[in-house]
Formats: sequence, structure tokens, C-alpha cells
Amino acid sequence: MSINVCNDRSMASITSFPSGVSGSSLVLISEQTASSSATISFTSGIDSTYKEYIFKFINIHPATDDATFAFQGSTNSGSSYGVTITSSYFVAVHDEADSSTSLEYNADKDLAQSTNFQNVISSIGNDNDQSGSGTLHLFNPSDTTFVKHFISRNNRAYSGDYTVDEYMAGYFNTTSAIDAIQFKMSSGNIDSGTIKMYGVV
Repeated sequence: MSINVCNDRSMASITSFPSGVSGSSLVLISEQTASSSATISFTSGIDSTYKEYIFKFINIHPATDDATFAFQGSTNSGSSYGVTITSSYFVAVHDEADSSTSLEYNADKDLAQSTNFQNVISSIGNDNDQSGSGTLHLFNPSDTTFVKHFISRNNRAYSGDYTVDEYMAGYFNTTSAIDAIQFKMSSGNIDSGTIKMYGVV
């Protein structure tokens, strides 16, 4: 068996994968755009077709200043949302004045065996130029053996004029299939923004 080695110069010349090597790709399943929306729900398309689903948030803008964008799952096609979650949450912070920075765990944003909505993008400002964007990965939601893991990374323009890089991860503590996801703000509506749901091939 031979091993092909690429150096920095030859790497630029590769135009396709060798036979037997493949890369993953995203399949857009659904897209919703908020317009003063109380909630955005994805109640179809989350099934055993894919082992991973990715939600992309693009310029989520709250109607209410300092509101938090959050999500929950459903095991009954969206009839109710309140699956038990355990999660962790930490942030990196830097203000516009270049006078304050921090890296810290946020115990007030994690959940411990709770059926509450999980914070995804916290304290978004509602100035005309402020919003939050990022991704949420949901792994193997149709599996009926294991809990359902998720991870998220986002950036927001904080209401106090900071950029905040947020990291959240956890799991739905259920062996039932997760077949719907709902997003909402902690206060007021989702004034504008787009959420896209992809399946990972």
C-alpha cells in the first residue's frame, strides 16, 4: 500500500478527491424568514434521512432590546415543546471601546435537567444595526437508543455594544426521536432574520 503525501506547493494543484474518498455536503431542507414572528418552528423534515441537522441563523434581530434567542425540541411533531435538557454555556467578550474583555462560563444560561427553552444567542441588541448569527448542530435526532446531542456557536451584537462569541452544547435527555424544533425570543417577537435547516449527507 502506498501513501501519497502533499506538501504546501502541491496542495494547490489538487482539484478532486481520489477515488474512495468523499466529503460531506449540506442539503437545504427548509428556510424560514421572520417578520415580527412570535416563534419559528420546523415541524417536518427532521427524521431518519440524515444523521446530522444544521440550523443556520442569519441576522436574528429582536423586537425587544436585550432579548435572548432560544430553542426547544419536540417528540410529538411540534404539539408540545419541553424535552429535558442538560447543557453548558461559555462566552468570549470584547467591547467596541476596546476597554473590556473576558472569557467566562455562564452558569445562568446552562440547563440541568430542565424542560425550559435553551439559550442560543443571549441579550441581542435591537438597535437597527444589531443582530445575532450562528449555527446549531443536532445529531442523530431519530435515534431511539441514545440521548440527542447538540452544539452551537454564535456571535451577537450585545445590547451594551459588545461583540460576544458564544459556545453552547448539551443534549436532549430522551431516547425518543426528536422530530421538531422551535425557536423564539425570551421577550417579544423575532423582528427579522432567517433560519435555514440543512441535512448533512
